[in-house]
Amino acid sequence: MESALQNPPRMIRVIDFETTGTPEDDGAEVIELGRIDYSLETGLIESPWEARSRPIRPITPETMAVHHITNAMVADERPIAALWGPFWDGCGPDDVVAAHNAKFEQHFHSGHGRRWICTYKCALVVWPEAPGHGNQVLRYWLDLDGSADGFNPERAFPPHAALPDAYVTAHILACLLQEKTVDELVKISRYPALMRRITFGKHRGLTFEEAPDDYLEWLRDRSEMSEDVKFTAAYWLKKRGT
Repeated sequence: MESALQNPPRMIRVIDFETTGTPEDDGAEVIELGRIDYSLETGLIESPWEARSRPIRPITPETMAVHHITNAMVADERPIAALWGPFWDGCGPDDVVAAHNAKFEQHFHSGHGRRWICTYKCALVVWPEAPGHGNQVLRYWLDLDGSADGFNPERAFPPHAALPDAYVTAHILACLLQEKTVDELVKISRYPALMRRITFGKHRGLTFEEAPDDYLEWLRDRSEMSEDVKFTAAYWLKKRGT
């Protein structure tokens, strides 16, 4: 059973990593860290911080093509072990950590036992009607650039850079907090993602809500689909009483 928090969180630390590969890649390493804080006391997005680290293994050309960080750019940077201290500086044990598709960041750092919010999972639940749930899609769907809450497009550039991506995610988080409490977002984030639309197979294009029972039962019980797909199938079957 989770122990009670001693104090309410003061802020949510929104983070993003750029890496040498995916969690499935052997030996993938963090090479860029970005963080920015959402104050639960003032609602301000503040205290940006970013750094790069020198990996043990070279960055591959395929990965460079995503974030455009080259081996030369990080050759003189400190190793990642020297950066975790300043990265978590000022974030208390009762504060919350947030990331978009947080399981990616969680693969590289646990957050020292802090609670997590996955803004991707939360967006799927809060805004199922959105055309997509990547942070840049949500940025434009929510019209963050045209909002009056201080969003600065220059600070969101370039995409696929750690601090700009964390900045966008922090503003998505602010919108989510208009719909749900911190505790509700944390609870949603503990479960697999509740997918909206089927993107494979004979029912491709349907929402999971529209799919027939026998297909959802197959997804839940006999398929080799991801935990997100199985969870979503089980969710809709339970909702139907099947």
